[in-house]
Amino acid sequence: MDILIAGVGGQGIILASRALASAAVKAGLPVRTAETIGMAQREGSVVSHVRLGLAEGGPLIPLGSADVLLALEPAEACRNLKYLRPGGKALVSTSPIIPVLAALGSTPYPLEDILTYLRRNVPACYSFDALDLAVKAGSPRALNIVMLGALANLGLPFPAELLLNEALNLLPPRVHDINRRAFALGRRALEV
Repeated sequence: MDILIAGVGGQGIILASRALASAAVKAGLPVRTAETIGMAQREGSVVSHVRLGLAEGGPLIPLGSADVLLALEPAEACRNLKYLRPGGKALVSTSPIIPVLAALGSTPYPLEDILTYLRRNVPACYSFDALDLAVKAGSPRALNIVMLGALANLGLPFPAELLLNEALNLLPPRVHDINRRAFALGRRALEV
């Protein structure tokens, strides 16, 4: 199962990919991962490739072959749609991270156009406001865990509880309760 995680710096994409990889290893599956980080410190694009159950082959998901696009930001979902295979699933957080030029009014950020484009071009596109759920869980920083909770409903090759436990192992104990709530809210948001 190939999962491409896309978003911008500061959204916890690397932690999400490491939790997925760790859960796969605990489940006895081979796994390969790779990351492109770029200007992550300045809200630049971040992409993580996670290949579960792949015994041979490289860590990068070829264009047009990802089973799931897990997008933590709508524009990044569009930017990385080329990785999704026909019939693949896109799981998209609808909360935008407005780029500086758009915030200054120099360029538009057409959120509704972006979401409409995704829904029209990906038959299995699931979208919801993961940031709102993260805030309800106790912290906007738990957005990545909300998305992992939703992803757990899309047929991962290991139990959801294993994924949650591996994510918690990467986080300090003081935020475990928040992230447990975030994971549960994500699972409820995407009951397919």
